[in-house]
Amino acid sequence: MPKRDYPLEKLRNFGIIAHIDAGKTTTSERILYYTGSQHKIGEVHEGETTTDWMEQERERGITITAAAITSFWTRTNEPDKKDPAKKYRFNIIDTPGHIDFTVEVKRSMRVLDGAVVVFDGVAGVEPQSETNWRYADEANVPRICFINKLDRTGASFEKSYQSILDRLTKYAVRMQIPMGGEDNFAGVVDLLRMKSYTFEGNMGDLVVEAEVPAEYMEEAQKYRAELIEKIVEHDDAAMTDYLEGKEPSFEKLQEILRRAVIDNKIFPVYCGSALKNKGVQLVLDAVVDYLPSPLDMPPVKGVNPKTGEEVIRHASDEEPFCALAFKLQADPFVGQLTFFRVYSGTVEAGSYLYNSTTGQKERLGRIVRLQANEREEVKKVFAGEIAAAVGLKDTRTSHTLCDEANPIQLEQIKFPEPVISLRIEPKTKADQEKMGIAMKKLADEDPTFRVSSDTETMETLISGMGELHLEILVDRMKREFGVEANVGKPQVAYRETILKEAEAEGKYIKQTGGKGQYGHVRLRIKPLPPLDPDKKISKNVTREDHFEFINSIKGGVVPQEFIGPVEKGVREAMERGFVAGFKMVDISVELYDGSYHDVDSSEIAFKIAASMGFQEAARHAQAVLLEPIMRVEVVVPEKFMGDITGSLSGKRGAIEGMEERGLARAIKAKVPLSEMFGYTTQLRSMTEGRGSFTMEFDHYEVVPPNVAATIIASRK
Repeated sequence: MPKRDYPLEKLRNFGIIAHIDAGKTTTSERILYYTGSQHKIGEVHEGETTTDWMEQERERGITITAAAITSFWTRTNEPDKKDPAKKYRFNIIDTPGHIDFTVEVKRSMRVLDGAVVVFDGVAGVEPQSETNWRYADEANVPRICFINKLDRTGASFEKSYQSILDRLTKYAVRMQIPMGGEDNFAGVVDLLRMKSYTFEGNMGDLVVEAEVPAEYMEEAQKYRAELIEKIVEHDDAAMTDYLEGKEPSFEKLQEILRRAVIDNKIFPVYCGSALKNKGVQLVLDAVVDYLPSPLDMPPVKGVNPKTGEEVIRHASDEEPFCALAFKLQADPFVGQLTFFRVYSGTVEAGSYLYNSTTGQKERLGRIVRLQANEREEVKKVFAGEIAAAVGLKDTRTSHTLCDEANPIQLEQIKFPEPVISLRIEPKTKADQEKMGIAMKKLADEDPTFRVSSDTETMETLISGMGELHLEILVDRMKREFGVEANVGKPQVAYRETILKEAEAEGKYIKQTGGKGQYGHVRLRIKPLPPLDPDKKISKNVTREDHFEFINSIKGGVVPQEFIGPVEKGVREAMERGFVAGFKMVDISVELYDGSYHDVDSSEIAFKIAASMGFQEAARHAQAVLLEPIMRVEVVVPEKFMGDITGSLSGKRGAIEGMEERGLARAIKAKVPLSEMFGYTTQLRSMTEGRGSFTMEFDHYEVVPPNVAATIIASRK
């Protein structure tokens, strides 16, 4: 019978998150090297990293899919390093930084207990840092900050630290200060211990502790006083002692700081250079000291799917089994892998699991622990662990797996809607069948990838989060599934809505010999305010398309069995759209009157009547087109600023501000997605190849009439 090989309090599940190019994967590689999980450091620029194992990742030098790694760590200053009892076990997820793969960050945040947020020492907080920080806030994940790349020209710890305070949280606090900067970056001063650390040996393996050099002493004392004040604020007894002039002991300060970090009241900030092998080991010590184990996290809450009552599960092997599937991955050797996080209980390979989301039982064939793309088979997993299952056929992302005798359903992970589509067709008849299978597998893996067909042209549409996202998916179809396909131009996922209230009736009467058809409804429609992800929604409003259906029928003028078909008819009419055939959103529909016939009324008649009534009401409700507006940030050398702001304004963009980024300038704007296709090439030609930009979806906005006329004409 396999036993747990380490206590639960010595487990840390954490992710590494950052903006693209801040050095996440380089940091992950150092972590793998220092924890002894690999004996050679792979470099992103050489295409040899462990966590970026997909061919597409190595070619492009970016992370696309979140990779899971298991490793062990003993504190740097631990004298008895060989003692297995001193080891901590890490389950690490290296997540992508590119906005098109933001789903990987969102779902990883849901199952992790902590995160190390990496920042570029030159750029400080960048757009994707803000998005990732917001996801971590939503999931209540404690964080440690690591300001990386302090060896680069233009790097500034203070500027980057200030950008964290200004743009992310006022609760960030310096734990270290750098010794030297840029080419002269030599090491760090630990403010709590008041020691200096330098990194020597072949790969910085040797961490040398010394007294704080005289030239940094004054600065270190000043910031240490600030740090201690921030810590003692979170403990009344320590605060009283501190005000009386007694400084709490180092152990007491660490204990208070740990509690505050776990409660998201303090975010410690560390510094270093992963590429130059400086500072990473001290961040790992901080993970051990301040990030939570599963025991420090609040118990997970769910509902009993049979009774609807709230159920709580604690992180314990003794409680009934409960886990969340958070990621699917097609594996060329073992088939489909289902990544899951165990919240309570244990599970063995070969046992049966109950999927409370689908109500089905499934056999768990094998369990593997992952080292990015290499796997180690295990017989049993315990509470708090992250592992991957082989053999689950019907489990999808966000499904809950549990013990059938003690069912629980955990809250599902919410994913953003896709904003861009492509038309795709197989090159040959043989490719057609393969394409269907490939798309289903990719859509199972990635909840932000959608496949649909255009009812008028019968063409297949694939939708995703951006041009790069779809490009990678089409590339994967070709490489992993051998599908050759022709791809159309990218298309914007427009939406439609209404601006006014309106009423209309829909009547469907058909007399044939024998039984006829009769359906009659009166509908009232009105606009809903656009969906705010932070606001809770009333029980009538479904989140996915922000649609509300209100049944106000009194006295049974429309019988209860026809209410469902009325809602279905309205939904189908909304799918078809009114202005240009795009899906309609942000609408409230009230069924307030109607009539029926004892013999001729049927579900289909009411469905058609509702669809007709909705179309008629939309005609009077000032239906308009909506387009996705993107939050764009362009980073360019100062001499190109005028050209770039001019070009963004010419794209119907609204410039929102500018700021310094090292030696460059960052321009922030909101621009319609339809204007941004091919912008990478334009930007390169305007800036001698020195400009870069990032964009992410912000909101939907009404399309100006002249632009709408062109879109409508192209759809006819």
